[in-house]
Amino acid sequence: MKQKLQIVTPVYNEEKNIEYTIVSFFDDLSDKGIELEFIISEDGSSDNSVSVIKALSEEYKVTLYSSKERKNYTDSVLFGLSKATSDIVAFVDSDGQYDPSDLMKMYKRLEKGTFVLGFRNPRVDSYFRRFISKSFRLVYKFILKLNLVDPSSGYFIGYKEDLQKVLQSFQSGYLKEGFWWEFYARAHYQNIKIIEEPVKHFDRKYGNSVVFKFTKLPKIAITNLLGLLRLRRDIFN
Repeated sequence: MKQKLQIVTPVYNEEKNIEYTIVSFFDDLSDKGIELEFIISEDGSSDNSVSVIKALSEEYKVTLYSSKERKNYTDSVLFGLSKATSDIVAFVDSDGQYDPSDLMKMYKRLEKGTFVLGFRNPRVDSYFRRFISKSFRLVYKFILKLNLVDPSSGYFIGYKEDLQKVLQSFQSGYLKEGFWWEFYARAHYQNIKIIEEPVKHFDRKYGNSVVFKFTKLPKIAITNLLGLLRLRRDIFN
């Protein structure tokens, strides 16, 4: 009997990348005893993402939840994860930067009471993006006493019952620009073990990642610092 696995993916204006992401995972897992389904949380795209996904759903097992208006990454991810029904749930971003073959390595390390996080090794993002992430990781480690290699990675797998424990602790995310930082911290302090598995990381096939502008960095830094302090108070109280 095949293991049912749902992969949750948020989509915003990824018409050129989403087909590759979905098809590559189905192709890789087709002979590995996995009954795969994608759950797409589409977030008010202004391009042809919805049309592309609907066309793919005629050939592949893809469930689409579409929003007419833009929410944000955090709310889109939370919504998609809340729709998962399989015993084991994975997550991957829609930009095609992760290797589907790494998911089985993560799956083999999975146990109940754990999340397996795919840490990017090496990470191919720009030096500036990596510098910002590394700097924030030091603050994150100091405030939350949690030392992870890549707490901003959007590639993970876990059991639904553990996932639900974490989702129930979210009111509204404190770190709007850093959902996964908050997600893994909440998991850790609910005694869910975070296992980090090295995974390959690629450049986006099409388009550019959104990189914070220098002019916005002071506001973002203050917002995230306050978010970390609120998260610490929430977790430790």
